Amino acid sequence: MQPISRALVTGGAGFIGSHLVEQLAASGCRVTVLDNLSTGHRHNIVGLGDRIEFVEGDIRDADLLDHVTKGCEVVFHQAAVVSVSQTVQDPAFSCEVNDLGTVRVLDASRRNGVRRVVMASSSAVYGDDPRLPKTEDMTPKPLSPYAVQKLAGEFYAAVFGGLYGLETVCLRYFNVFGPRQDPSSPYSGVISIFMAKAVSGQVPTIYGDGGQSRDFIYVKDVVRANLLAASEAAANGRVFNVGTGSFIRICDLWEMIGALSNVKISPVFGPPRAGDIRESVSDIGRIGGLLGFSPRVALRQGLIDTLAWYRSTG
Repeated sequence: MQPISRALVTGGAGFIGSHLVEQLAASGCRVTVLDNLSTGHRHNIVGLGDRIEFVEGDIRDADLLDHVTKGCEVVFHQAAVVSVSQTVQDPAFSCEVNDLGTVRVLDASRRNGVRRVVMASSSAVYGDDPRLPKTEDMTPKPLSPYAVQKLAGEFYAAVFGGLYGLETVCLRYFNVFGPRQDPSSPYSGVISIFMAKAVSGQVPTIYGDGGQSRDFIYVKDVVRANLLAASEAAANGRVFNVGTGSFIRICDLWEMIGALSNVKISPVFGPPRAGDIRESVSDIGRIGGLLGFSPRVALRQGLIDTLAWYRSTG
């Protein structure tokens, strides 16, 4: 992977963004972090040294984006309203952030000579297409405003590439987990919520029957995918799945976390959540073939490392 001299990470104080910032700083990159702290936290990037500049602000602020993209080689666009449920409840607000905000990031990047923008998309764009695994050439079938907004971002990225020559790469994340994922919100990832319940000995709620399948990928593998997407020539203009190619069902996930944490608590079940997808597992042939990516952290090991972090911070 080619070294990056200077980068902007939107949403860089958040869960995935902070891990990306940490790795960029460790490689010698000067990093500007833009985050409005609606879900991110300053403590996620404390202690990363003087190579980090933190700017508190919003991706809908065109003037601010114009300022923070100047001189950047790569922009990693992680900022978003990431909760499917929240976009269902307030589609207009999430549209402002996820659609308009993304256009503003792309526009500032092309006007200020950014070489490449790497954008966080989502496996949610596939919807409930029954075909498995999910391949990038499948017709999207979004079921939520969140999925529509992420898909729109992919189309905008392609248009900015075609019209203005801006290099873009879109990464369709599957279910990312790891340290720093905030369990305090009801919209958090299921692993972070399950971890918090296990550590505190509380009963978890599973929405639906627990038979839903998910492809969980450890956050450090997602960071590596972002760095490959930023540096490899073959990535330009492409969309890639970022997952493991394997899955676990939600009921089995709770059993695994319970076994690792020595907790024997039966979950309670709630109604399925609107916009949730039943089956999800990635095909990672494209990112493997073009970028040489393969996940390095197995689910069990990732859960062990994540559990240790939750215990150390609880």
